[in-house]
Amino acid sequence: MSGTSMDGIDVAAADLRLRGETVELSPLGHTAVTYPSRLRTRLMTAVAGEACGAGELCELDTGVGRAFAEAARHGAEALAGGRAELVASLGQTLHHWVEDGRARGTLQLGQPAWIAETTGLPVVADLRARDVAAGGHGAPLAGVLDALWLAPGAGTVTIALNIGGIANITVVGGDRPLAYDTGPGNALIDVAATTVTGGRATQDTGGRLAAGGRIRTDLLEELLADPYFEAPPPKSTGKEHFNGDHLRRALDRVGEVDDSDLLATLTELTAVTVAAACVRHHPREVVASGGGTGNPVLMAALRRRLAEHGTELVLSDDHGLPTDGKEAYLAALLGFLTFNGLPGNVPGTTGAREPRSLGSITPGTTPLRLPRPAAQPVRSLRVTDHDADDEQEAPCASPTS
Repeated sequence: MSGTSMDGIDVAAADLRLRGETVELSPLGHTAVTYPSRLRTRLMTAVAGEACGAGELCELDTGVGRAFAEAARHGAEALAGGRAELVASLGQTLHHWVEDGRARGTLQLGQPAWIAETTGLPVVADLRARDVAAGGHGAPLAGVLDALWLAPGAGTVTIALNIGGIANITVVGGDRPLAYDTGPGNALIDVAATTVTGGRATQDTGGRLAAGGRIRTDLLEELLADPYFEAPPPKSTGKEHFNGDHLRRALDRVGEVDDSDLLATLTELTAVTVAAACVRHHPREVVASGGGTGNPVLMAALRRRLAEHGTELVLSDDHGLPTDGKEAYLAALLGFLTFNGLPGNVPGTTGAREPRSLGSITPGTTPLRLPRPAAQPVRSLRVTDHDADDEQEAPCASPTS
């Protein structure tokens, strides 16, 4: 998968097995593959709202498909040791259409036929559209992993937080699982970093730009006035809303802002909006993942705001999934669930009317053979260490993603 920051293709390999009502996930490794620079530039231009005709769209879909195919080939060989049986792809979101608080459509690029042709494996892809068709937002799909993985004890609420281009949370332990996008994660920070460095940097690596600035309260208040932050969940957003134009309009209203102050303020905006969303649900712990966890200025601001409400901030590594690989492991889980006839969405997290098996399956180079559909729903996910000797337990095994 590649997130809204488009800073590369995240690849993970996992051994997944059904054990009654539990999915066991053994991480085999993860990595990131850099997009070809020209392709990334064209994608960023298209997402920014510039005209994208049918020809350009076809070329982008093919380009992303080929890039994902090479990433999948690398993952199958280098991470899965040549034993992969299934590929799952969340693709590259180019547009997420939300109108009047309801998702009307979503478009992910990365034609799966290229992945199937390159790897020879069946591919589960286009995983968001079915949830949207069922009345959901198609995001955040991480709710199904988080709800199964972080189920806490009675009376305890845990929140899974992903800080990508857009930040999203999953609330586990309440009346029912709930997930939604809180607003910008790195999206506006990346826009500002690109602008103030004249394109030399596309992100504020290590929070260095923000660390030298002070928070401009007038700009922060202007940005916080956006009605999205007070809209009730489930809800979703993207770079269609939180983009360069959005930031420029806010700057036009407050006047000139020093470069480092701009980065400091946008970093604080992410911390404020994420923390405000989290504390509404009174969690004991927030489990963070995603690229934003590598920004110490952002993490310090978020940790401070959560601590004021007695909430601890930890990393997903503490629960067995790497911070920079968790979303790719999500893709693997979603593909595995679909292949076994199981739903990949949780209605409370996306707003869908009912659970649905997600995505479409593109056969590999051999006839498609699906396993017998699971006889019972899955109620938990257990992250385990990979055990090569366990590979002999064929009657219990389900495909590797």
